[in-house]
Amino acid sequence: MFNKIMKRGGRKVPKSDDNDHAAFSSPYRSGHGGSVVSNSNFTVNHTSRSASYGGTQTQSPIAVAAGGAGGSPPQIENLPLFRDVPVPERPSLFVRKLQICSFVFEFSDTLKFAREKETKRQTLLELADFIQSGSTRLSEQAQEELILMIGANIFRCLPPASHENTGSENGDPEEEDPYLDPSWPHLQIVYELLLRYIVSCDTDTKIAKRYIDHSFVVRLLELFDSEDPRERDYLKTILHRIYGKFMVHRPFVRKAINNIFYRFIFETERHNGIAELLEILGSIINGFAVPMKEEHKLFLIRALIPLHKPKSVSLYHQQLSYCITQFVEKDYKLAGTVIRGLLKYWPVINCQKEVLFLGELEEVLEATHSSEFHRCVIPLFKQIARCLNSPHFQVAERALFLWNNDHIVSLIAQNRGTVFPIIYCALEKNMRGHWNQAVHGLTSNVRKMFLDMDGELFEECEQQYIEKEARDKDEAEHRQVVWRRLEAAAAAITSTEDMVLAN
Repeated sequence: MFNKIMKRGGRKVPKSDDNDHAAFSSPYRSGHGGSVVSNSNFTVNHTSRSASYGGTQTQSPIAVAAGGAGGSPPQIENLPLFRDVPVPERPSLFVRKLQICSFVFEFSDTLKFAREKETKRQTLLELADFIQSGSTRLSEQAQEELILMIGANIFRCLPPASHENTGSENGDPEEEDPYLDPSWPHLQIVYELLLRYIVSCDTDTKIAKRYIDHSFVVRLLELFDSEDPRERDYLKTILHRIYGKFMVHRPFVRKAINNIFYRFIFETERHNGIAELLEILGSIINGFAVPMKEEHKLFLIRALIPLHKPKSVSLYHQQLSYCITQFVEKDYKLAGTVIRGLLKYWPVINCQKEVLFLGELEEVLEATHSSEFHRCVIPLFKQIARCLNSPHFQVAERALFLWNNDHIVSLIAQNRGTVFPIIYCALEKNMRGHWNQAVHGLTSNVRKMFLDMDGELFEECEQQYIEKEARDKDEAEHRQVVWRRLEAAAAAITSTEDMVLAN
């Protein structure tokens, strides 16, 4: 509750380059409405909207009374419904309704201007239905006004995250309550309006790309940092549709998402929309042509694999794992790169993260060919051996579950001469000393599988293990003898010094 109260106190400025912000904020904030109703007196500037449609001068449907002590509500003209006016007049009416919806209300006090807020909500619903119906093809001017209205509503300063208000940088993002934007009753319909406009068959991409340009996409991507999961879900759908419909924007979208990942990995390690962005990328990667471009392989190496590094990886690991697996399935030669990348970022003390890595490793190994498996088998199974001996039973159990996968077992069988000597010691340690009974039983099953696979090699590994134990025992005894000699020598020197001092 304290976090939610604190969030209302400030606003977070979107992270964008100064040039992009300057180039994009002007048309959505100043010249084309986007005014915000607050507790103080306000003004609405719709001068630039006084355009001529069908030879008739349109007048702004919002007239503002002089503000009183508590701020006066905007006087909104009651416009007729689309079905109540002739078809030729509907484009003009559409623009006038857009002007009403360009007016942005403050929702810190939900009861203030309640009637006007409800009027705007009903108008937004009517606009969404009008676009969905496709009864009238939108002119270029109407499309421009529509995108400006959408921008005025959705492009805003996001509230600060809870750790920014409390000063706590070590909070667990999974335990933080999501912030639900109080203006969602309006925002949801605006997002629905944008989505219907993009997916509409009547929307000509050659015209729409003038208004849904790179600056628009950048501002849209900034909103993925919203704490409201409902907003991020809409943004995910909209960005995916933009990527599918506007082919000219595809390289730019991928590059912009790259930059968000870089900032997240190497600077902040905090972003609310990584899971949604990865979900979009999963669909994009699925459509990559084979053989893949070098650009896409670099994206895997420089962005996706390092995403395993942040401690909050559990929030987006499912989507990340899907993206990684897609790359390996499209190009099996990337399996070695992915496995070595996983080993590079393998967690040391975070057991839950280790369990996630083992699950992802299994999915990658399922798509791995024997040639790539052979190249990384030694470091891979040294890490698996460490997991087998983990005192955390979930880690050890998940590592042993790898032998339930037929493809992985076949890869191990082809490389058993290398794998058996590495794994045998870990299995014996579990059999003799692991505290968990389930891990003990699974270890016994894996050991029996090795014995059935190659009895001769198993006996050889067993003999090597016995000899190694004997050597270790001899070395330990020798070490104890050396320590006893050192202790005796130190005691002799001390007694001699005491005698000298006594004399």
